[in-house]
Amino acid sequence: MTDLIPLRRALISVSDKTGLIDFARRLDARGIEILSTGGTAKALREAGLTVVDVADVTGFPEMMDGRVKTLHPAVHGGLLALRDNDEHLAAMEAHGIGPIDLLVVNLYPFEETVAKGAGYDECIENIDIGGPAMIRAAAKNHAFVNVIVDVQDYDALLAEMDANDDRCSLAFRKRLAQTAYARTAAYDAAVSTWMAGAIGEETPRRRAFAGTLAQGLRYGENPHQAAAFYVTGEARPGVATARQWQGKELSYNNINDTDAAFELVAEFDPAEGPACAIIKHANPCGVAQGGSALEAYKRAYDCDRTSAFGGIVALNQPLDGATAEEIVKIFTEVVIAPDADEEAKAIFAGKKNLRLLTTGGLPDPMAAGLTFRQVAGGFLAQGRDNGHVAREALKIVSKRQPSDAELADLMFAWTVAKHVKSNAIVYAKDLATVGIGAGQMSRVDSTRIGRRKSEDMAEALALPLPLTVGSAVASDAFFPFADGIEALAEAGAKAVIQPGGSMRDAEVIEAADRLGLAMVFTGQRHFRH
Repeated sequence: MTDLIPLRRALISVSDKTGLIDFARRLDARGIEILSTGGTAKALREAGLTVVDVADVTGFPEMMDGRVKTLHPAVHGGLLALRDNDEHLAAMEAHGIGPIDLLVVNLYPFEETVAKGAGYDECIENIDIGGPAMIRAAAKNHAFVNVIVDVQDYDALLAEMDANDDRCSLAFRKRLAQTAYARTAAYDAAVSTWMAGAIGEETPRRRAFAGTLAQGLRYGENPHQAAAFYVTGEARPGVATARQWQGKELSYNNINDTDAAFELVAEFDPAEGPACAIIKHANPCGVAQGGSALEAYKRAYDCDRTSAFGGIVALNQPLDGATAEEIVKIFTEVVIAPDADEEAKAIFAGKKNLRLLTTGGLPDPMAAGLTFRQVAGGFLAQGRDNGHVAREALKIVSKRQPSDAELADLMFAWTVAKHVKSNAIVYAKDLATVGIGAGQMSRVDSTRIGRRKSEDMAEALALPLPLTVGSAVASDAFFPFADGIEALAEAGAKAVIQPGGSMRDAEVIEAADRLGLAMVFTGQRHFRH
């Protein structure tokens, strides 16, 4: 393959015209002939640039509402011809096909059209055909052709030409080609994913997904693991769409934990009051509602102060100065909230390593979506856990009826348990967690861990009894044996919420009745592995 190739002729056809005019002028100044289509050609001409219409090259006008304009041998021959192949050169000469050395195409805005909630027909019309065909042709022939699909590569091309006397190296063309193929793959993935949803196909024969690099990371979960952060373009408020006001770059673990924190706190409607979640290693170590963000934070912190050190704090309402002042009393990695006032930002400014993220909103916990997990030789895909059980849908199975206060705590604990690694046990009292057991192989062990943490906090706060006494408890899955209920009663719990469905439900209910616990079934499980 030839290394340095001069650029003499370019075809530009873009939907995103950011930076277009300046880029085209700099190509024109180098004597590069510009071919173009439709709106791009119009914009270039209005800027005073000389442009050759693709219709004049092909001998055919744009037709069928622009569906057919570049699908022609005069275009694809110019992109695909091997410049060092005599037969290809002879065919170009015989058919009047001129070489195209640079293709600049960004595709119809399909993803944006879907994101704005457009109807089926409008989405279909925004599926680009000619663009991907030209991109793939140019990328295949990267031995001779440069292909640009992203606006951010305009300056890179011009810098390459400046460094090589208006020529581009093979290594540079290879990088452009790789980016081009990734773009068409992502585009097709977006189309196929949207269409599967549009036609109600839950398990399509082939599943594709893609992302765009947002940030290279120093390493992954551990320093020996390479990692990067990619975004999908989903318009879901969260760590991927947040604005970072200060602090070091987020790490792999920061991103993972911040996402977990914000998805949890979003379960609590801001209209029903402030809520705070503190996360460590993707598990909550404290969650609470309160009369203010400050109160919610303090109550969440008092669930497990030891684990909260170096954690992630998420709020469902804007961060204010008083809450910020309290947060900075201990080392915190990240704070994420819908917004933050100037006083809070000023307080955090004194903590240069603390990251502050604002999102402009909360993710909808009821929204549909997909989650993925890789396994050897494949990946698992499932719907986002957007399950919700209304209070009136609960089934009371015990002799003792839960009080209204207990029901409120049960619903609160159930909401938190959805975001705790299984096996999950969450003790709650007065709309605050008071003990959390997470990620254990035995559900009984989770009950005991949650109790022990509450006992530790009672000692630290000089309380006469651990807060699990009189608490309500949520279990993410059913109790297979009565020993779990007995362990909860030993911790002082008075009410339990669980899915039910065990072969030994009768035995478990009998234990609750014997120990004076109220028990309700949800009929829904919330495993999180």
